Formats: sequence, structure tokens, C-alpha cells
Amino acid sequence: MLSIFTNSAAMSSTNSMNRATGALNVAMERLGTGKRINSAADDAAGLQIATRLQGQTNGMGVAMNNINKATAMMQTAEGAFDEVNNILFRMKDLATQAADDTNNADDRKSLQGEFTALNAELNNIMNNTSYGSEKLLLNASGTGGYGKLGQDMQFQIGASSKETLKVNLGTELGAVVTALTEIADPSAISESAADANEMLDKVSTALDTVGGIRSALGANINRLGHTAANLANMRDNTQLNLGAIQDADFAAEASQMSRQNMLTQSSQAMLKQANQMGSMVLGMLG
Repeated sequence: MLSIFTNSAAMSSTNSMNRATGALNVAMERLGTGKRINSAADDAAGLQIATRLQGQTNGMGVAMNNINKATAMMQTAEGAFDEVNNILFRMKDLATQAADDTNNADDRKSLQGEFTALNAELNNIMNNTSYGSEKLLLNASGTGGYGKLGQDMQFQIGASSKETLKVNLGTELGAVVTALTEIADPSAISESAADANEMLDKVSTALDTVGGIRSALGANINRLGHTAANLANMRDNTQLNLGAIQDADFAAEASQMSRQNMLTQSSQAMLKQANQMGSMVLGMLG
């Protein structure tokens, strides 16, 4: 049937061209963005899953950064106590030397001078060790308040609210402060061999308490290291899963683009031919 008013061939070609053009646009968009899901219409369920996974990977990335900062803070404190250890070793050497009566009063006075200077440096380390703008060990105000290390600390070590690490080293820090106070005597080793001998036990106690807080710091640093390694593993696998859901298959999309491009061109050619059918009808009238 030849008709001027209704051109079914042109309508069919137009619909075919529109479908091919739409599919071509989708393939080009996926190749341009690298993603199979660019809107909810592409895959509603897949988008919901991908959004949840993306939130998890983002959170784990931030948590890994938190762990790095927490580790750096604890390492700063541990480094300070390492130097406190070194000072205490020297103070013990001085006390051991002063505890021997081969020394006279002038000798002990010289030993006491170095002992006092070392005590001053201990106070400096305890009062001024900081991470950023916060004191870690003691507040330098002289009120005796503990710094950050002696307070409740919470570290967010994962992407969920349950993944936290709570640390309070107040007990260990208090033991260190008490032990260091015991050796802060301006005449600790200058009076007699007996006084110097007594100081040996006090310095040994201080060394033990410093070892205790360093051990606690080391345990938490090691835990954070394992947590970071586990987070990295989970993040990598979550990203692989996310990629499987939302990434475009370039080979498949390139093939689809070529196919739809050819269909679009053939539909355009057929539409041109269908539009010429009206001229055939008019020719019959002549």
C-alpha cells in the first residue's frame, strides 16, 4: 500500500534510529566516564550497592590516616621516654660513682652538678614534649596536670562506629612522674656515700616505670600497625568489588558503540529512502 498521509516505513526507520542513537549515547557515556553505572537508571540495585561500598572505602581511607597520626603521636611520646631512659642511665652512673668513698666532698659536688643538670633536662622533656600544639606528658603550667597521654584517648581506626581504640596511660604516666619526683633532690648524691647508694634504688625504680610506659606505648603502636595492614587489605578488596559493579567493560562498550553507530547510519539511510516514497505516489498521479 502506497500512502502519502501515513508513511509506515519512515516511522519504523525513525524509531529504529532513535533506539540506536540512545544505545550509542549510553555506550559513549560509559566509554567517556569509565563507569557502567552513571545514573540510577543504569542499574538501580547496583548503584545502591556501589554507594555503600564507596562509603566504606572512603571511611577506611580516612581511618588509615587516623592510624598514621595516632602512631606518630605515640612514637613521639615513646621517643621522649627513650631519651628519659638515657638520662636515667647516666644518673645511675653518677650515683654509683658517688656511692664510693674514694670520692671527697669536691668530687661529690661535681657529680651533683651534673646530676642536677640532668634532672633539669628530665623536667624539660616531661613538660615540653608536644604533638602539634598539645602537651603529651605533663602540662608546662606547673600545676602537675597530665598531658594528652594521661587522659582518655579514642582513635577511630575503622569506617564503622564500633571500630575504635581507647587508650589511657594515666596509671603508667603517674608512676613515672612519682619516680622522677623521688630523684629530684638538689643534694641527692652530694652529702654522703650512703645517700648516693640510696639514690641508686630510686633511679632503678624510675627506669622500671619508664620501661613500663614504653612497653604500653609499644603494644599500642604494634596494634595500630596490624590494624592499618588489615584496613589496607579490606580497602583493596572492597575497591575490587566496587570496580566489578560499576566499572565499564571497555571491550564490550566499544563493540556496542560500533554496532549502534552502524545501525544509526543504516536507519538514517532507510529513512531517506522512505521519505522518497511520497514522490513515487505523486509520479503515479502524473
